[in-house]
Amino acid sequence: MSASKPTKGKTPAKAPATDKKAASGKAASGKESKATAAKKAALKGTRQHGLRKVRNSVSFHRPKTLRLSRQPKYPRKSITHAPRMDQFRTIISPLNTESAMKKIEDNNTLVFIVDLKANKLQIKDAVKKLYNVSALSVNTLIRPDGKKKAYVRLTPDHDALDVANKIGVI
Repeated sequence: MSASKPTKGKTPAKAPATDKKAASGKAASGKESKATAAKKAALKGTRQHGLRKVRNSVSFHRPKTLRLSRQPKYPRKSITHAPRMDQFRTIISPLNTESAMKKIEDNNTLVFIVDLKANKLQIKDAVKKLYNVSALSVNTLIRPDGKKKAYVRLTPDHDALDVANKIGVI
């Protein structure tokens, strides 16, 4: 009753042999649709309607990113440098001209030729270390021959004449 009788408007049921072909056909059409989707994505790109950042300035500033501190494998210098301006380099020689002698006697001031790069604090420290006297003030000038001269006024508890004698200026 079921196989030989045609029904109105209905197609007959397919045989089990054709069912295997349909299953393989679906797999093929699935691969084709994936391939076409990949082709479309490659041509158009995957991000079509991404929003652009609004730029409020005409100049571009590079964004601040993470900056890690360096972690070297070995130190670039094996030992640290010795002090570049020690007391022996700072004070070159005492000055023993007539005007320098007058300064020693009248103003309790010693006069030295010092390194051109030495500043007043370095000169003050060098005098303290070399001659064991404390300086009240230091005045400097650069002579026309290009050397730096320093006037070191000593505190009242030290006498410049005694220090000059000890140095060997007088």
